[in-house]
Amino acid sequence: MPPDGSDFFRDSGDGPPLRILTPLHSFEPGGVERIALRLHRAWRAAGVDSHLVVGRTDGAMRREFDGLRYFTLSPRWLPTASWETLWMIASLPRAIRAVRPDILFCAGNTYAIVMVAMRILLRQNCPPIICKISNDLHRHDLPRPARPFYRLWLRLQARMIDRFVALAPAMEPEIVALTGVPESRVDTIEDPALTIDRLSIAPSSSPGPGTHYLAVGRLVPQKNFSLLLKAFARARQSGDRLTILGDGAQRAKLEALAESFGIAESVTFAGHVSDPTDYMKRADIFVLSSDYEGVPAVLLEALAAGLPTVSTDCCASMRSLLANPDHGIVTPPRDAEALAAAMAAARNIRFDRPAARRLLRRFTMEQAAPAYLASMRQTSLAAARRHDA
Repeated sequence: MPPDGSDFFRDSGDGPPLRILTPLHSFEPGGVERIALRLHRAWRAAGVDSHLVVGRTDGAMRREFDGLRYFTLSPRWLPTASWETLWMIASLPRAIRAVRPDILFCAGNTYAIVMVAMRILLRQNCPPIICKISNDLHRHDLPRPARPFYRLWLRLQARMIDRFVALAPAMEPEIVALTGVPESRVDTIEDPALTIDRLSIAPSSSPGPGTHYLAVGRLVPQKNFSLLLKAFARARQSGDRLTILGDGAQRAKLEALAESFGIAESVTFAGHVSDPTDYMKRADIFVLSSDYEGVPAVLLEALAAGLPTVSTDCCASMRSLLANPDHGIVTPPRDAEALAAAMAAARNIRFDRPAARRLLRRFTMEQAAPAYLASMRQTSLAAARRHDA
């Protein structure tokens, strides 16, 4: 069975194949980019005229998606990593004119600034835009003086973007309230973190004594791994271990923090891995310490692996994802004491695998890939009717 689940659907829409263009900055590891690459691969396999444009070819995920067709905006001699958003805004119009897509797919709201710029630069020649909201929109982590300007930015997006996609039902009211778009312009397509064959990963045992905690994510402020280290230092018992998968700019700082807490010998920074499944099989408890998320794909993967999960209340959907107490515990964001208490309590959870499988069936590529196509066709037709009116 292919990893993108493409054997489970074929594009059956009326008329010619839909032409999609998805811009990404690079192949650097990130949940938004990984899901976008998987969707592109699934659409291509289903006969959709899907085009991928990357600002540069750097990043570990390039090997993970070896053989994927894409176009590159940056010449080899021009380094663009430090100004990738400006570079994409400057160079993407040329790709749009060349491809002439029916729809632009904004893979996450971090790319919304690029899409708004396309609407301003190309005006009536800009294709309709569908934007997946990949992160919490409330952003309580922002400084208070910045929040009014952020709210205005969300309202501007609503004027420039044709359609929004929520990754879980709980996100839809948030999108409507904060952007001001009507409900008719928001679809819910649950995050395709899994494929049908990965709804239940066969568990293995955690070697050694104690509890083995696992966390996965880029080592950036959003993920708040410093909070996790502080909580682990409080919750740790003899033989307990913590493995953190991922890499990023904060690695040296976090390693020094682990040393200062006296837990360095119990913490492993394993770096980036393309598939955390083997680590999940050997872990006992999964922990997510983020300040904000959308629907964290890695949390869904952990539930598929049968891992009791402790998570901060970092998004509108978290309490519904972990509503079953036999799946995990939700704690307030940025509260190390509460996170530590939950990590200790999670040792006693008896994980309910059948209930997890029922929950996770909604979060598969086989469900999401055709649902996106239906939403894109509706968006493209609505834009065409407005143009003809």
